[in-house]
Amino acid sequence: MNKNKLVTKMRYLMLLTVAFVAGCASNGQEIPLIPADTIAPTVSFTAPDSAQTAVPVNRKVSVAFSEAMNQSTLTAATFKVSGPGLTPVPGAVTGVGPTAIFTPTTAFSNSTLYTATITVGAKDPAGNALAANYSWTFTTSAIADVIKPTVSFTAPITGQTAVPTNRIIHVAFSEVMDPFTIIGANVTLTAPGAVPVAGTVEGIGTSATFTPTSALANNTLYTATVKTGVKDLAGNTMASNYVFTFTTGLAADTTRPTVNVTSPTDTAIAVPLNRKVSVGFSEVMDPLTITTTSFTLTGPGVTPVVGTVAPSGTSAVFTPSSNLAYSTLYTGTITTAAKDLAGNALASNFVFTFTTGTLADSTAPIVVTVNPADLATDVAINSAVHATFNKDMDPLTFSSTTFTLQTSGPPLGVPAVTGAVTYNTLTKIATFTPAADLAVDTKYTATVTTGVKDLAGNALTSDKVWSFTTAAAIVPPPVNNTHLGSAAANGIMATSSISSTGPSVVNGDVAMEPGTANGLLPSQVNGTINLNNAISHQAYADLLIGYNYYKALPSGTIITAGADLGALYPLGIPPGTYTSGSTMSIATPLKLDAGGNPNAVWVFQIGSSLTTTTPLGNVQLLNGANPNNVFWVPTASATIGVGTTFYGTVIAGVTITGQTGATINGRLLAGAIGAGVITLDSNVVTVP
Repeated sequence: MNKNKLVTKMRYLMLLTVAFVAGCASNGQEIPLIPADTIAPTVSFTAPDSAQTAVPVNRKVSVAFSEAMNQSTLTAATFKVSGPGLTPVPGAVTGVGPTAIFTPTTAFSNSTLYTATITVGAKDPAGNALAANYSWTFTTSAIADVIKPTVSFTAPITGQTAVPTNRIIHVAFSEVMDPFTIIGANVTLTAPGAVPVAGTVEGIGTSATFTPTSALANNTLYTATVKTGVKDLAGNTMASNYVFTFTTGLAADTTRPTVNVTSPTDTAIAVPLNRKVSVGFSEVMDPLTITTTSFTLTGPGVTPVVGTVAPSGTSAVFTPSSNLAYSTLYTGTITTAAKDLAGNALASNFVFTFTTGTLADSTAPIVVTVNPADLATDVAINSAVHATFNKDMDPLTFSSTTFTLQTSGPPLGVPAVTGAVTYNTLTKIATFTPAADLAVDTKYTATVTTGVKDLAGNALTSDKVWSFTTAAAIVPPPVNNTHLGSAAANGIMATSSISSTGPSVVNGDVAMEPGTANGLLPSQVNGTINLNNAISHQAYADLLIGYNYYKALPSGTIITAGADLGALYPLGIPPGTYTSGSTMSIATPLKLDAGGNPNAVWVFQIGSSLTTTTPLGNVQLLNGANPNNVFWVPTASATIGVGTTFYGTVIAGVTITGQTGATINGRLLAGAIGAGVITLDSNVVTVP
């Protein structure tokens, strides 16, 4: 299935008619023409990667193109692998959709350099050939691959509610899979009563997608199953079927995705020559639309940079075939061909630039913080596990084999915890989200292996290993505002930067440390602005104390990942602690009902992000509820939606965004564990 080009090539007029009067019908009306496809296909990614070493000797060689190909042109003559001295390797070539596979007749030789080539004989269905031969090399190891693939994450996530009815189902694996095994028999979706849902299954790289033939039903529980019939490129099957469920909402997804972050950042200078280029989107993207035609890199004179592109959830990575030129301006472009899982495209092309330096990056990355902390106790049983890095990482290297969670020994790792692994390009945080609640009063060990790498290919110098123990009970102790200390005086607090668009107003103090980029004018703040002084220093310390306090509370009522709190509690949510190991959302009015108790307290422990959405995602206070006693504690980020009204204090691990016209009766405190960025857009923030 080709999502980037028109497959139909028919014209509405015969050639002689066009020659006489282009586009005119017998009644004189112009008839639109469907343009012919004249765009040459490109190689989007390869497996093994270019210059990859230690490739198992029993692996097949895979290549994915920017579009579906004419399979009759993918043969042993157009897809070749050769060994030393350009000695041809005997093998068979097969293709499906945008992918081709070379299967050697016998295993590759140990510790040997091989060259793979796709020639210009490879063509798309319109007859367009590659513009030039594409070649890359890889070196084998001395061993075979016997490691079974696993599912790294899914979209929707397991247990998610209010899923749009027009979404594609997406599954990501721990390694590149054999596309001939990603078929309808192995990837299924069923409605209640095990009724099969009709749809199309496609596989490319590490991804599989299930596209329903028609929109899913409203408010319905669906079950997706990935069966052991799926295989990696060495023929290894999964150890067992992977099953996850989700529940649809009432509406389709019509929101366009956006590009949230790029690495390098726009206008960056002195970028290392050996860096990959990555972008982070606002949501998970359709992997079939992330190709070398929708994500391009050009040098001076709009000269294309040869490279490959691979998606990873909310991220995409462009890998140049060789080091970039030194002291050179490059331009990255994400086109509107990139779409989310509901088929929504970017509103317009996204363009960014950067300039290289003169050196390569050889510095190993470091895990700077983990959450839960090492040796932490009383950890909520539905917590996600997070690792924050000191530099931009390659999202393609994070999987269920490089970030694991296990019960502590002996023996270590028996049993391992099943879960989803994601990497957030914006926050530099990798997250392991267990598929089910952890056991009570149990010690767990988390490991991030040296398989994770930064965008220059530098790996951790050693595995990062830490442990924590879950809570023995889930009864929350009373809490109050005193745990925020001096940070409670601030309506806005950040540790990296504050930006403001439009006439935002803060009725309260503003503090920032250690950052210096404050976009709020004194006229916008009805209070004191403290930047890197004794007051902001104390507030920074108190912010971390408060964050750790609320995070360390034993979990209370378990909230399904991604659930809409307003829909779960349509009559009002009573005081207490509410815990999600992943995300929380407010899409319908959420009523905080104190029942006449002015000391009623709400704590929302959120393993990932909090989002309120327009037009109904408002927070309301009932029966004496006090905004000073409402605490929202997301590990990653919070987004207060367009025009919504919000109550309570947000204590975010990293970022907070106030979208256009949102009103906050409380506090926005960002950056407890990461680079705290606050973005405002015509917001009013009032400290209670």
